Amino acid sequence: MIEVKDLAFSYDGEKEVLKDISLRIEEASYIAIMGDNGAGKSTLVKHFNGLLRPTRGTVLVDGLDTSEETVSSLSRKVALVFQYPESMFFSETVHDEMAFALRNFGFNDKVVEDGVRKYLTLFGLRRYEDRSPFTLSGGEQRRLALACVLTWGPKYVVLDEPTAGQDQLQREILVGIVRQLITQGKTVVVVSHDVEFVAETSPYVFLMADGELVDQGEAQPVLSNERSIEKAGLILPQVTAAFREVKGLSQNIVSTAQAADEIFRLYGG
Repeated sequence: MIEVKDLAFSYDGEKEVLKDISLRIEEASYIAIMGDNGAGKSTLVKHFNGLLRPTRGTVLVDGLDTSEETVSSLSRKVALVFQYPESMFFSETVHDEMAFALRNFGFNDKVVEDGVRKYLTLFGLRRYEDRSPFTLSGGEQRRLALACVLTWGPKYVVLDEPTAGQDQLQREILVGIVRQLITQGKTVVVVSHDVEFVAETSPYVFLMADGELVDQGEAQPVLSNERSIEKAGLILPQVTAAFREVKGLSQNIVSTAQAADEIFRLYGG
């Protein structure tokens, strides 16, 4: 479990970027942290593996105070895939980038190669394994960054804007991977302002604005709450907006699956 208690943080010692944030992320759960640019989303999740330390308050990961743990020890538990994945890369080839963490953690050669092959194939990157990571497209770099962290099996996986630069096929693959990770008992945290992706995957949602939590709850009531969505600098999912234009349809539909169920309920017979 990740517990955040009265967390405040300032980069310059004056203006607080996070203001008394308190939340709990249970094990084997799927969470979305949402809000406009500058809301404090990325700053918040960087506290989960010790990249940032609280100015005030505490962050606990499985009962461990992140202020007292090293980044390397926390990273075994909490893997963070950055919004700009090129900042994570330093190896000459995609293969070596994938293998680095496994070797560093002491896995034998067979485990390393099996892990590299498995995740390169899963993310459609096998043909690029001898290329430099820096020659890949933005979308391919994002897939590589996610593949790299999944190889060592972290308990908590934090994805910062994972759908940016991804086409529809890769978005669908990402949905499948998220669901698979949850069934494996992992906790997945998505930082995003992609309301369509979040609506389709139905996590528990924390909405942020100006360093504060403004709403939280299951995806359907939160993402259909126009006041909360507007306060967080977001827009309603397209299907929600469309349904509100038609008299007699539910006002709280947020995903295409819910839309199909509603239409079948009304007209299927």
